[in-house]
Amino acid sequence: VKVVAVDAELNVFYEDSVHFDKDLQEFGTQGGVHVHKDGLTVTSPVLMWVQALDIILEKMKASGFDFSRVLALSGAGQQHGSVYWKTGASRVLTSLSPDLPLHKQLQACFSVSSSPVWMDSSTTAQCRRLEAAVGGAQALSCLTGSRAYERFTGNQIAKICQQNPEAYSDTERISLVSSFAASLFLGSYAPIDYSDGSGMNLLQVQDKVWSRACLEACAPQLEEKLGLPVPSCSIVVGVLSSKGAISSYYVQRYGFPPGCKVVAFTGDNPASLAGMRLEEGDIAVSLGTSDTLFLWLQEPTPALEGHIFCNPVDPQHYMALLCFKNGSLMREKVRDESASGSWSEFSKALRSTEMGNGGNLGFYFDVMEITPEVVGRHRFNAEGGEVPVFPSAVEIRALIEGQFMAKRIHAEGLGYRVMPKTKILATGGASRNRDILQVLADVFGAPVYVIDTTNSACVGSAYQAFHGLAAGTDVSFSEVMKLAPNPKLAATPTPGASQVRDLRMWA
Repeated sequence: VKVVAVDAELNVFYEDSVHFDKDLQEFGTQGGVHVHKDGLTVTSPVLMWVQALDIILEKMKASGFDFSRVLALSGAGQQHGSVYWKTGASRVLTSLSPDLPLHKQLQACFSVSSSPVWMDSSTTAQCRRLEAAVGGAQALSCLTGSRAYERFTGNQIAKICQQNPEAYSDTERISLVSSFAASLFLGSYAPIDYSDGSGMNLLQVQDKVWSRACLEACAPQLEEKLGLPVPSCSIVVGVLSSKGAISSYYVQRYGFPPGCKVVAFTGDNPASLAGMRLEEGDIAVSLGTSDTLFLWLQEPTPALEGHIFCNPVDPQHYMALLCFKNGSLMREKVRDESASGSWSEFSKALRSTEMGNGGNLGFYFDVMEITPEVVGRHRFNAEGGEVPVFPSAVEIRALIEGQFMAKRIHAEGLGYRVMPKTKILATGGASRNRDILQVLADVFGAPVYVIDTTNSACVGSAYQAFHGLAAGTDVSFSEVMKLAPNPKLAATPTPGASQVRDLRMWA
């Protein structure tokens, strides 16, 4: 659990965190989760999350943080996790005593004590059943933005309903991790927002309503357990409250002002889009252990690979997400093999080889890739013939060009098109390498900027809170964010790059 506070000029002035494994050792998690014996089921204790919130608020209080100045708050939760509130929990939530921490009062409030999270892959049977119910994987993608994925919430709910029907029957509300956290602050069940809700295989992304066919394929009485979804920039109102303000528990225990607004919490990926302040036509590229692309889309084309979500900062538009497992670890392997483990030698190789790599092209997947599902290293010479090895410098450029060309091809498959105003925001470890960023600029034909977003989801949540206060005046997110720190230009496309790129993409 992380916290960030920004002032009226959108400068971050407070940060802190609680680490599950270190600070809450009694729950025995590794990486914040429990991996079950089957190797497929992965869960987190709900009360660990609640206690972590207690700890971080107490740390803020001890540091002298002035809660009375907080005008609004929002948050992000790991996507695809779900929380199951037990029948009667709403009464506890609306009558919290400021004399006790949250975890002491909510111990008996969950019908499922360990929440399935995004790492869980135990619901393959439920995925196939859901796809069959709506006419296949592509039909489900067109409806909900994604084909059925094991970690997506609808399939997790279906599994719980089938394997633990008593717990499901005793559940009066199902929250995502994001709306669960919002509920804690609201003191009432908070609605699921459009953007996080579109990562469930349940929400019709075009119409922003629950799909009746998907609900019926997953579990009975599911719509009433989920509640109605809301725009991601809205001030949320609790089921049993109409004021849209923070629970009196936080006013009395920590000194929040009674009028502090709770803006809809969303998923960590949508919040990252907000934190990086993407605009129409922009791309965010996170170059980490895995590589992730966030795309701003006006007219999406749902596919069997990648995800279409509702846009968290503009309800009329969409965001796409593509994840590539062979990211920085693959780059580090080729660095070790072809550049003596030296990033400076790696960069020198990129500078010494020409754009297009003389027609040599490579695809490198040492672990089974997500997009697409393929494994192995595949090298092709200028004539299109597969070859076993490349010279070291050619190997390095083939890797980087191949990674970025694959990203562009899959992005265009989801409906993305580079626009004259497109900019690329690069984050993650590899974004510090300007020669890698130059290849990124050349392949996409757009300038690359870097921004310090080590906590992009958390900062994005603070931005969402700021935007939520202005939402009633119909001010756009970009207008509200004008005061935020600007990214720094790192690379512009090399003259002639578009001709080389188009020839290679066509080939």
